Amino acid sequence: MYFVYVLLSEKAKKSYVGSTADVTRRLTEHNAGQSPFTKRFKPWDLVYTESFQTYAEALKREKYLKTHAGRKYLKEVVFN
Repeated sequence: MYFVYVLLSEKAKKSYVGSTADVTRRLTEHNAGQSPFTKRFKPWDLVYTESFQTYAEALKREKYLKTHAGRKYLKEVVFN
């Protein structure tokens, strides 16, 4: 199983979209400052996940969620 996840930094009012096979591990890494972008805005909270059978599917969805239409979707579904 692979996952697309959305993190939210309440402190910085920023979100982050990523994909992984282990959401718990990635959230821990983000909050430990091991990711260049996210280390500046910690702590992060996991606010949304979607699961996929293949990494290719998860990556495709991650790329979509980073587009204008994908951000609009997240705003309506997750952040509303």
